[in-house]
Amino acid sequence: MADRRIRLWDLPVRLTHWSFVALMPALWWTWKSENMFWHVRLGYIALGLVIFRVLWGVVGSSPARFTGFVKGPFAVSRYLRTLFSKSAEPIVGHNPMGGWSVVALLGALAGETGLGLFTSDTDGLNAGPLNYKVSDTLGETLTHWHGALFYALLALIAVHLLAITFYLVVKRENLIGPMITGARRLPESIAAPRLAPVWRLAVCFLIAMGLMWWASAGLPLRFPHAHP
Repeated sequence: MADRRIRLWDLPVRLTHWSFVALMPALWWTWKSENMFWHVRLGYIALGLVIFRVLWGVVGSSPARFTGFVKGPFAVSRYLRTLFSKSAEPIVGHNPMGGWSVVALLGALAGETGLGLFTSDTDGLNAGPLNYKVSDTLGETLTHWHGALFYALLALIAVHLLAITFYLVVKRENLIGPMITGARRLPESIAAPRLAPVWRLAVCFLIAMGLMWWASAGLPLRFPHAHP
């Protein structure tokens, strides 16, 4: 059966995906080097991206929507039975397993960035912007979970990378290329996905930026410098 090249992943999905790829090592490094000024600001960017991706998962292009790739246990089971089959029909967008991987990663990122808003520190110079809304004890607890959840997020990323490697080596399916170019070759019998109009992108972007600003409103423009 003849193949044709179709537009699969729209620009918002690809930019969000690769932004997360760049942000994760940057967030880790700023935390490790105790550069909290940039760690906090990069965290705000991550929060805005999470909000945008959730919104785009509701009203965006068909491959980006949660309703298109979040499947029930029976669909996941059926997919697993054909995992090593070479005759299985290609899937447009995320497969049932990959869909739940996306949900897990977004959930972990949402939890990580959300907890970061309430974190505390010993001198109070780099506390999260919403830390004042919780007690000292709760702030310390949320700070602990902010650190612990990061390692869970790293584990999910490792599983994600292993899955990409499996598909590339075992199934001979390149998942990275379409996420770069946005296009993929699929059989002509498969209909091209519907792409969302630009106005939805603008609305989702403005809502995400507004919610990010609201969440970070308690943060001063400049951090006071600690005395040596």
